[in-house]
Amino acid sequence: MGIFSYRHRILVTLSLLAMNFALSSFSFAQDPANTLTRSEQELKKINTELNELTDTLAVSSGETTDAIQLKLFQKNEQLRALLATAVSQNSLPEQELISQIELQKKYSKGATDYLENKIKELNTKIDAAKNEERLSLINESQELQHYLNTVIKSSWQNINWLKSLGLDESDLEEQFRVSVIHRLRLTSASVEYFSQQIGVIGNQLSVSPESEKAGLQLSQLVVRQRMAIAIESLSTLIFVADQLGIDTSEHKRLLFEVTGSITQDLLDAKVILTILSHWSNSAFEWFSTTAPQHLFQLFIFVLLLFITRIVVKLVRQVIKKTVSTKNLNISHLMQDFFIGISGNIVWIIGIMIALSQLGLNLAPVLTGFGIAGVIIGFALQDTLSNFAAGMMLLIYRPFDVGDFVFAGGVDGKVSHMSLVNTTIKTFDNQIIIIPNGKIWGDVIKNVTHERLRRVDMVFGIGYADDLLKAERILTDIVTSHPATLKNPEPNIRVHTLNTSSVDFIVRPWVKTDDYWDVYWDITKEVKLTFDREGISIPFPQQDVHLHMVEKSES
Repeated sequence: MGIFSYRHRILVTLSLLAMNFALSSFSFAQDPANTLTRSEQELKKINTELNELTDTLAVSSGETTDAIQLKLFQKNEQLRALLATAVSQNSLPEQELISQIELQKKYSKGATDYLENKIKELNTKIDAAKNEERLSLINESQELQHYLNTVIKSSWQNINWLKSLGLDESDLEEQFRVSVIHRLRLTSASVEYFSQQIGVIGNQLSVSPESEKAGLQLSQLVVRQRMAIAIESLSTLIFVADQLGIDTSEHKRLLFEVTGSITQDLLDAKVILTILSHWSNSAFEWFSTTAPQHLFQLFIFVLLLFITRIVVKLVRQVIKKTVSTKNLNISHLMQDFFIGISGNIVWIIGIMIALSQLGLNLAPVLTGFGIAGVIIGFALQDTLSNFAAGMMLLIYRPFDVGDFVFAGGVDGKVSHMSLVNTTIKTFDNQIIIIPNGKIWGDVIKNVTHERLRRVDMVFGIGYADDLLKAERILTDIVTSHPATLKNPEPNIRVHTLNTSSVDFIVRPWVKTDDYWDVYWDITKEVKLTFDREGISIPFPQQDVHLHMVEKSES
């Protein structure tokens, strides 16, 4: 049967209570004269329907019984709506109206006693049950409390109806007022207790191992549902208490703090003062008890960060001196990598230690970093590809800062390197930043990697010029230049008998830094010396021969 049948057991009990009181007042149902007013006719009709539903309920079963029970409760609500209209419009005889309201008073009292007993029994079961069983019991408790809230409102409405009809209900109103005040205190205490329990369980969740979190989360859910029931009841009681002129500012303050809901009640100056007073008391208590500890923890946190900063500087200086020694022969990129990574590692360790002093659980933080790392990895695939290429450049060292290279389709001098990109300054002083992935995936030519370089030049002379003389001149020019090296020896040979010239290869060895100076100097000196010695430097020529063909006579 479960919650559904339990709910309807409550409904039928309340409905039968209403039926017993309503039918006992059905004094005009057999009036032979057709003198009933419209309101009396409607009241007669509802009472007749209640009587018929009661008879049907006695012989029904299964789902039909549940439907009839719900219908009985709804009919009683229609009866109350009719009484409310009759009181406001005075559409029923006063004595009949008073009789009906008196019966509703008895019904409300009987329903209140019945529901309170059921709620007490159910709360005892909830306290003794396991968390898995509590959820279903709490749903039943929520139904009961909802009906009780409705009955409490009805009780206050009954008193108002009788007062509007001129009856003295001051004693009953005072009793009801005391009851509401008592209920307000108990319900507010329950709301406050459940709110504290949620905070305690939340703190336990933050430090408990994963194996215990499932049980704590279920306990937290149970407490939250019980607090929701108490909050609904407190809202109803505040509404009724306001009608009775009871001071509810403290209860409204509690309701605002636990729910955070902003209502028109907050516009009341007394409620605002109560909230501000409570906050100021809480702030004073915090400053007097908790603030010194937190301030000390904050001081330790800042101190640890300051110490970490000093240690980072020292570590970076030590690593910089270590990796900069000539014996290690480490590239600039690798030096920067070691210096940067050492400082970052120290920073991470220092920040983690400082956060732990604030009472922060580092396990969720590290887990969050791991998840964030996966997400960032998918989002930055190209950047990570460039980073991986930078690591390969760091390990294999095809070039370094200051080298002249051809890389990524660009000629120039390497001015800066990082693990993501490389900055190259071209010979016309342009700055070009190339992703490392493009460099590593293409041909890399390092012009200045080696200490010595060979200068390759080709000079041509005419076929009519003195070959040996030209060879001597070239040898003298090369050997006389101060920047050319004797070892390895320069290579000067007749290389090609070209179409228009006899070509010599001239290949002296120089220091890498002297490459272009030697190239330009020797080229210039060869031209001047050949002109002075009468040796020609031919340019490409092509002979065109024209043959005259006589036109034959036809």
